[in-house]
Amino acid sequence: MRERNYALLGLLAPLTAIIFIAAAILLSPWFSWWSNALSDLGRSADIEMMPKSEVAPLFNFGLLLSGFLTILYSITSFRNHAKYTSYLLVIVGLTLQLVATFDEVYGSLHFQVSVLFFVALGFASISYVVEKRSFLAFAALIIGSVSWILYGMGIYSAGIAVPETISSMATVTWVMLSALRIYFDKLDRQKP
Repeated sequence: MRERNYALLGLLAPLTAIIFIAAAILLSPWFSWWSNALSDLGRSADIEMMPKSEVAPLFNFGLLLSGFLTILYSITSFRNHAKYTSYLLVIVGLTLQLVATFDEVYGSLHFQVSVLFFVALGFASISYVVEKRSFLAFAALIIGSVSWILYGMGIYSAGIAVPETISSMATVTWVMLSALRIYFDKLDRQKP
C-alpha cells in the first residue's frame, strides 16, 4: 500500500514544477518565450541590466519542492521499478534543486548546474530506455536532444525557455507514465 502511494510522487513532482512555473509566468507580464530563459523568473536580485524577478520566491520554491519530490519518488517506489534509472532521477532532483538554489545571481555557477540538470535528464532517459525498453523515454530523448540542437544551430528563433520546456516536458511524460504504471500495478496486486 505504501509503495503504491509513493508512486503518486512521480505524478506530483512534475506537476509541482509545472504549476509553479506556470504561475510564475502568469504573474510576470514581462516574460517572453522569444527572449527569456525560465531561470529569469527565479532571479532573486538585480544583476547587470536585468532586474530582480518579483516571482523569484514562487519559482525557486517550486523547483526546490519538485526536486525534493523527485528524489523521494526515486528512492521509494521507482527504485523497485527501475533500479539504475532511479539513481539518475535522484541526480535530476538534486540538480533541479541546485538550479533554484544557485539562481542567475550566481552567474556561471547557475549556468553549470542548469547544464548538469539537462544532461541528467538525458542520461535518465537513456537509462530508462536501456533498463525498461521504453519507447516513450527514447522519444523524449530524441525530442529533447533535437530541440537543443536546433536551438544551438539557430534554426529557430526563440528564448532558451523553449528548448528548456520542450526537453523537460518530454522527460516528464515517461516519468509520469512510470508512476501510473507502478500505481496501477500495485493496485491490481492488492485485489483479491
